Amino acid sequence: MQRIRLRYTKRGRLRFTSHRDFQRAFERALRRAEVPMAYSAGFTPHPRVSYANAAPTGTGSEAEYLEIALAEPRDPAKLRALLDESMPLGLDIVDAVEARTSGLADRLTASVWELRLEGVESADAAAAVETFLAAETVEVQRRTKNGMRTFDTRGAVVSLEALPAQADRPLDNACAILRLVVRHLTPAVRPDDVLSGLQAVADLAPPVPAAVTRLAQGLFDEESGTVTDPLAPDREAVTAAPPTAAATADAKAPEGPAA
Repeated sequence: MQRIRLRYTKRGRLRFTSHRDFQRAFERALRRAEVPMAYSAGFTPHPRVSYANAAPTGTGSEAEYLEIALAEPRDPAKLRALLDESMPLGLDIVDAVEARTSGLADRLTASVWELRLEGVESADAAAAVETFLAAETVEVQRRTKNGMRTFDTRGAVVSLEALPAQADRPLDNACAILRLVVRHLTPAVRPDDVLSGLQAVADLAPPVPAAVTRLAQGLFDEESGTVTDPLAPDREAVTAAPPTAAATADAKAPEGPAA
C-alpha cells in the first residue's frame, strides 16, 4: 500500500467551507481523478484518508495537510495535478510527496498566522501587541461543546508582531497586519482567541471581523524560532531511498513504435 501526503489551500471565498464540506469535495475529486484508493474494512468501507489539524471554518490557509492510502502505486506529482484539476478553485492541491516517515500529525506542532485588521491603525495594533506580550497570562473565554471554558492564550503564543504599515494603502483606509506564531496546545489556542486577548488587555477591537490566514504549519524549531516544512523529512527519505514501485513501473513501461 502506497501512502501519499498532500498539502492543500483554502483561499478566497472557499475559506468559509467547513471541514465536512472539504471532505465531500475531496472525495468527489478522488472519484473524478480515478485515484485507486485503498478502502477500510467492515460493512461500510470508505476511502482511507487521514486529515491533520484542519483550520477553523472562516479562516484561509496555505498549509493544510492530509494523507491518502492507494491500492496501486502512483507518481505523487502526477497525482497532485490530477486532483488539483478536479477540485474547486480555491481548494488547491499544491504539494504531494510519498510518505516515507511516520507521524505527520506529530510534526504539526505550531502554526504561523496572518491577521488583517481593517479599520485599525498599525500604531494602535503595535501598542496592543506590546501590552499582550508583557502580560504573564491572558485569559479568555470561549464556548465549546462542553460549555464555556476559560484558558490562557499568552502561554501558547511564541511570537506576535505588528508589521509596518503598507505604503501603498490609502491614508483613509487603515489596516493593521499582525503576524502570529502559536503552539498547538490543549486546549487549542486559535487566532480569534488571541484577538479576544488583545481586546481584554489592550481594548483592541477591530470594527469588522479580522481576515485570518494560516501561512505555515509544522514542527516548531526552538533554535531558529521558525516553523519547518512537515513534508521535508519525506522528501529527504525519498531522495535517499531506492526507486519505488511506481517509479520502477514508469521506467519499464514499453516505448511507442519508432517513427
